[in-house]
Amino acid sequence: MQPKSHHCPPWTVRAWPTLLWQLEKLEPLQLRHLDTRVTNPGDQVSRTAGQTVWAANSVQAGMAWDWIQLARGVVAMADPLSVITNLRLVNSEGAVLSPIESLRHLNEIVHMLPWQDEVERALTVSEQAA
Repeated sequence: MQPKSHHCPPWTVRAWPTLLWQLEKLEPLQLRHLDTRVTNPGDQVSRTAGQTVWAANSVQAGMAWDWIQLARGVVAMADPLSVITNLRLVNSEGAVLSPIESLRHLNEIVHMLPWQDEVERALTVSEQAA
């Protein structure tokens, strides 16, 4: 788990300065885990859910999304169409992609990250605290 000093509410990522990023450079972005939290511990009616935040080391780029626990040891993005980021993706011709066009690429980034491991850590801490 990351130190408390890295706590960053997911919605704040949208307030970070906009960063234009060429699609060809997505892999070197190298996002690191900032924070993962359980926002709903779940009960008989609703599933356990939360949020996770990731940021780049070299530039002020960030991404955040909601997750949901489908079963013990199985977590997924709650809504793959709702990735919060300050990145605006640019194609090879220099045109900024629309939010819908960007989603496929943002989801590719999410799927390359070890975010499920961080969610499992947060779930373990939450269960131990309960």
